[in-house]
Amino acid sequence: MDPTGTTLTIGELAAAVGVNVETIRYYEREGILPEPPRTASGYRQYSDADRWRLAFIRRGKDLGFTLREIAELLGAGDQRSVAEVQRVAASRLEQIELDLAELTRSRDQLRRLIETCETGSDDDCLDLAPGAATGP
Repeated sequence: MDPTGTTLTIGELAAAVGVNVETIRYYEREGILPEPPRTASGYRQYSDADRWRLAFIRRGKDLGFTLREIAELLGAGDQRSVAEVQRVAASRLEQIELDLAELTRSRDQLRRLIETCETGSDDDCLDLAPGAATGP
C-alpha cells in the first residue's frame, strides 16, 4: 500500500479530489482506476497514489479528454512520456477546433434564421429559411 501507511476510504478520496463516490466506482469498473485492497470488513483502502491518479483523471476530464484518452495518458508506468502527452493533447485540441468551427457555423445559421423570421417572409421562417440557412 502507501509507504507512509496513510489510507483513505472511498468517501475521503471522493472529498479530497472533489468527485462523487459513484464516479470512483465507475472508474474502477472501467479499469482506469485500479481496484484498491480492502479491509477485512470490505472497506476500500486508497493510497496517495490513488488520489494522484484520480486527480489526474479529473483534470483530464476538465480539459475535455475522453476516458480512453486519459487511460492513454496514464499509460503503464514507463510508457508515459512527454511526447505521448503532447500527441494526445494536440489530437484533443484539433478535435476542439473542429467542434468550434461546426458550432460557429450553426450559430451563424441560427442568426440568419432569426433575422429571416424577424424581417423576411413567414414562409421562409416556417421552412427554416432554406435560402438563409445555407452557405459557409
